[in-house]
Amino acid sequence: MLSSEAPAGGRTLVTKAFRKAGLIDQDERMRDVSDKAGGRKGHLKMTTHKTRTSHRPRALDAVLGKDQPGSSNRSPMIAARLAAGSGTQGLAIRGASTGRVRRNAISLNGDKATSGLMKVIDQWREFVNRRWQPENRFLNLERMIEDDFIVKNKMIPPGAPGSSAKETAVIFKLAGQLKPEIQTLSLAHNAISNGAILSTLSHYLPKLANLSLEGNNLRLWRDLDYISGKKGKLEHLRELILKGNPIREHEYQNNHVEKYKSEMARRFPSLEILDQEAIVKIAFDTPQASSSTASTKQPAPSSFPLEMMPSFVTGVDGNLISNFLMRFFPLYDNQRAALVDAYHPSATFSFSANTAIPARARIEGYHTSKDMPNQKKLEWPQWLTGGNGGSRNLSRMGGNAEKMEKSLHVGGEEAVKAMAHLPSTRHDVATSPEKFCVDAWPVSHGDGTALFISLHGQFAELPTEGIRSFDRSFILAPAPEGSRAKLAGWDVMILSDQLNVRAYSSHTAWQPGPMRVQAGEVLPSSVPTPSSALLSPVAQAQLQQSLASIPEPQRSIVQQVCQRTGLNVRFAVECLEGNGWDIERAVVNFEQVKATLSREAFL
Repeated sequence: MLSSEAPAGGRTLVTKAFRKAGLIDQDERMRDVSDKAGGRKGHLKMTTHKTRTSHRPRALDAVLGKDQPGSSNRSPMIAARLAAGSGTQGLAIRGASTGRVRRNAISLNGDKATSGLMKVIDQWREFVNRRWQPENRFLNLERMIEDDFIVKNKMIPPGAPGSSAKETAVIFKLAGQLKPEIQTLSLAHNAISNGAILSTLSHYLPKLANLSLEGNNLRLWRDLDYISGKKGKLEHLRELILKGNPIREHEYQNNHVEKYKSEMARRFPSLEILDQEAIVKIAFDTPQASSSTASTKQPAPSSFPLEMMPSFVTGVDGNLISNFLMRFFPLYDNQRAALVDAYHPSATFSFSANTAIPARARIEGYHTSKDMPNQKKLEWPQWLTGGNGGSRNLSRMGGNAEKMEKSLHVGGEEAVKAMAHLPSTRHDVATSPEKFCVDAWPVSHGDGTALFISLHGQFAELPTEGIRSFDRSFILAPAPEGSRAKLAGWDVMILSDQLNVRAYSSHTAWQPGPMRVQAGEVLPSSVPTPSSALLSPVAQAQLQQSLASIPEPQRSIVQQVCQRTGLNVRFAVECLEGNGWDIERAVVNFEQVKATLSREAFL
């Protein structure tokens, strides 16, 4: 019946029926026996059909749990028949035309496929066991491509042509099943050139202590990102060998040895030995008297010997700084043209953009985090080429005098005109003061004295709402009577304004407390309560000014109490005097009476 001529409509119905039954593919046209390949009038042609996946099972599918019938890309009907026929002799699906096998017909024998898979898995297991030294907890996977067992069984080890990360995952998973647990692994001299090959290493061997990648072909820092840089990746690694890899040899040839070591220490914070040399870590021992029995906690190896201090403001009235900042940034965000009065007629303004993501920000994953989805919407072109002159990054201008001159804006009108061509922003100076850090002190300027202000913080770029970090430096001078700035209500006028915009890095960098120098666990803050983090730049400035008249060591004690309680200096001193200058007793006493204190007691 199927061999006879059929109307076009009838043939369509037959085709749909067989497709629905799963006996032909969706892209196969039903033909009569009278049809010729390539059309009724065409000559016989041999065609090759490409499919998404091969019918030949892979060894790694059995290990990774992807060899189940249901995982096939074929139709649900075929998958169901494969599952139902697992206990039969085999399964054969033929074309609809009697006596003629369709060109893309499927023919599988379940028993033979399973047998082949297990044979390959057993070969890898045997190879791993041959290289395993349980007494030393050492797995030697060096020069695998030269191994007689590998060559004899035509296996494809990591680094060999045709190898893949999925096949390498099979080896690592088998290695992870060894007992006792692997402590040392050598993948030396395997011609590994892509870090993606190693992407599953930390998953199957998370507690690996020693790793050798000597003599491979790793060239880029991103190759190492597959085993480092994020939480959960080889956190217990103690020793790493990269000798013979271009990534190391290039740095050594260019006399960047210290940079290489620093970068490796940052990526692998637990590392103690690199390329068979001990890593020097930043740590300082506090001298103790031999008769002392008190146990003093030493600074952690991942912190500087000195702690980050609060904002530093000296030699100037804190209210002056506060009034300036609280007026400047709202205008910068909403009405930049109104800032023209704040600039001296010969004031200078410039901006630069640093597009590099800070190492610690990359480790923390700020720019790829699902918690900060707007970061991916940020773009740099407007910061690099906008502002009527572009970014004034002198290190990248190559001595181009014309470009250097064009990117420096002189006078209030030119400064405001340049700012108008930069992206819109929002600085939460008033609502989130903990995200900003201000330092200020007097500086000499000509025959008089000016005020230098250095501000670090972050802003939201509009309309994307992505977050960028920035540094802004001002040099201010008192506004003379009758000047444009004074008439507009400014107490000071801007002589110099330099803005540096960079990729986001958390404001915790200047949070008072221990300073981390390597990635690792979050360090405890020296300030147990968050009160100091909530002090605004104004309060910080007032605190520093009031503390100037108190000698050491009392000054440090008073400062700690002020930071932990929010009390101003006068009330902090009274609290300490009433508690024998014991910080902890003073803080406890404060918690007991703080509800009765008036507003004047606080900063």
